[in-house]
Amino acid sequence: MVWESLLDTVPIRPANIHRIHGEEEPKRAATAYEQELRTFFGSNAADGSPLMGFDLVLLGMGEDGHTASLFPGLSAVTEQVRWVMAQFVEAIWRITLTPVVINKAKNVIFIVSGSEKADRLHEVLEGPPQPKPMPAQLIRLVQGQLLWLVDEAAAGRLRRAR
Repeated sequence: MVWESLLDTVPIRPANIHRIHGEEEPKRAATAYEQELRTFFGSNAADGSPLMGFDLVLLGMGEDGHTASLFPGLSAVTEQVRWVMAQFVEAIWRITLTPVVINKAKNVIFIVSGSEKADRLHEVLEGPPQPKPMPAQLIRLVQGQLLWLVDEAAAGRLRRAR
């Protein structure tokens, strides 16, 4: 679906596309994907962080403040070494990037819509830092640009435009 709707329309080398093989056993797929990213981006010898990052990461935000598959209370939220993790959430396995690699991206765009997310969006953007219960707050780019695209309903409780 992503290939047809986005990647086929832009001039990008196939070697620059990194797909998670979610059809494989989740923990093995997460390990393989992390290795692929470490090989492609390079890894800082001192702390294991990425030397480079994705050009663009598109994220959403759930009603509970999760993003990617970084759900409140799960170990991926506090991960500081691994780049990719398999998490069992809401009765299914999910493979997620961790903040370690997301925060090295050149650009991250959040797309948030719906009045059911207005309270949480307000807390994430204008409330005190509480990244464990609101993982979307973990996305703080090292050098890149972070952009929030929100519809009027989701922005209903925000005090100021960003």
